[in-house]
Amino acid sequence: RARHGELSPVAHSRLNDASAMNKPALVQKITAHLAGKLELTTRAARATQAEATHEQNKAESKYDTRGLEASYLAHGQARQAGETEQELRQCQSLSLRAFTSENPIALGALVELEGRDARLTCFIAPGAGGVEFPHEGKTVLVLTPSSPLGRQLMGHRQGERLMLETGRARREYVVAAVT
Repeated sequence: RARHGELSPVAHSRLNDASAMNKPALVQKITAHLAGKLELTTRAARATQAEATHEQNKAESKYDTRGLEASYLAHGQARQAGETEQELRQCQSLSLRAFTSENPIALGALVELEGRDARLTCFIAPGAGGVEFPHEGKTVLVLTPSSPLGRQLMGHRQGERLMLETGRARREYVVAAVT
């Protein structure tokens, strides 16, 4: 077992795997996901707005709220589409850089975490948080800096040990690589 601040032999081999991972291709997968989500939410908002303003949904009495409910739903869907569009633009303009063992975890970092019984590969992105993508033989979890797990990782460096809260469990991980 590695001492504090030292990587285990497994972590060293994973570091080489992580540094070879193609981050631009991963970001392309993320932007394609967000573009599809944007198209879907925009189409849903338009359809709901059309339903809200359709003459069949005019209130027949003061208790008839179908049109009003559809209007609220359309507003929420339009807001969600706007947020997705903003995430998409941020991901498209994300500057990718190579991280060294001295650099803290930040936006654009690919992070390898090694735990006692679990290994996680995470990518810190401005959008699509919580989505997992198969990429180069691994499952990569996308985290945003504002997500609970993302906040816990930001600013830490390779080799540091962390107690991370994932759901209801607290587990110890070592930051095996930041690339």
